[in-house]
Amino acid sequence: MRTRDENKICELHRRTVEMIVRDGLDGFGVNKLAKAAGVSPATIYIYYKDREDLIVQTAIRVTERMLKESLDGFDPDNMSLEEGLRNQWQNRARHFFNNPLDTQFMEKMRYSHLYDKVSKDVYHTFKEMMGRFCHNAIKRGELIPLSTEVYWSVAYAPLYQLIKFHSQDKTFGDTKFHFTEEAMEQALQLVLKALKP
Repeated sequence: MRTRDENKICELHRRTVEMIVRDGLDGFGVNKLAKAAGVSPATIYIYYKDREDLIVQTAIRVTERMLKESLDGFDPDNMSLEEGLRNQWQNRARHFFNNPLDTQFMEKMRYSHLYDKVSKDVYHTFKEMMGRFCHNAIKRGELIPLSTEVYWSVAYAPLYQLIKFHSQDKTFGDTKFHFTEEAMEQALQLVLKALKP
């Protein structure tokens, strides 16, 4: 059996992310990837069943890294609502700013027919930890009981909008905006105010 070359796999995933961000899913092809990565198409098919498997495996790898970084230092059992949310906002902001291509790639994947194949396995631990964090916060009287969808919309949408404004380099009209710790903290305090009983 041929040994997996992890460096080659990393390079294929990196190139896949770059090409899909630039050309979209419809513009992505194995032959183009092979040329960009300096390997033969046959080499790619050693590691992946087909084009779809390559894209899904790349998205799983990107998602797993994002989730790992999101959970860095996060303690669902011992952090207060404020401590946990601040940890999540800081981790997510750091990940987005350190991995802008990954973020754009996953935005494209999120609206594709392949996303269900990515999400069905990788979110299990993440969902369990987030659920436990909310359950503990409700039990301590720190959080209003809400549906997952409403909680998620209130808890994280303001952060993602600030990041989006920063990525666009402007907000309404030509108003410039740069993400700062101060802006993030101000938005976080308003979110906490909305979520607390």
